[in-house]
Amino acid sequence: MDDIPEGFSPHTRKSPITEPWEPLYARAAPDRLVLATRVREAHCNSRSMPHGGFLAALADNAMGLSLAASLAAARQSAGGLVTVSLTLDYLGSAKLGQWLEFDTDFVKLGRSICFAEATVRADGLPVARARATFKLLEAKAAA
Repeated sequence: MDDIPEGFSPHTRKSPITEPWEPLYARAAPDRLVLATRVREAHCNSRSMPHGGFLAALADNAMGLSLAASLAAARQSAGGLVTVSLTLDYLGSAKLGQWLEFDTDFVKLGRSICFAEATVRADGLPVARARATFKLLEAKAAA
């Protein structure tokens, strides 16, 4: 159950919101960051399935990090991103022990607004589809 698929390593960007869900893993590519974890009880609702709020939070995180990677690849500077809207369509369910990946497979960069879509997969099968709009924050000038 602790086997980690090739290409994934511990996710190094820590956050108070994701701390209870550790360990999280990441696989970096030039245009995205795929987040992943093995489903544990801390992720689940009373039916032993990953909670929808957990799926939404990690999909939001993965899309934001992927947009940041895409902005960097496009040499477009920003002071960060904030989520303006987020929607999820739940397509199925995952179970304890399954490998869960949050893969951003579409981004559209803008000057002030960016868009992203991600697929959440459990052992390779889609369980959710996420869409989000992000506002680019202005980069602060060096003092």
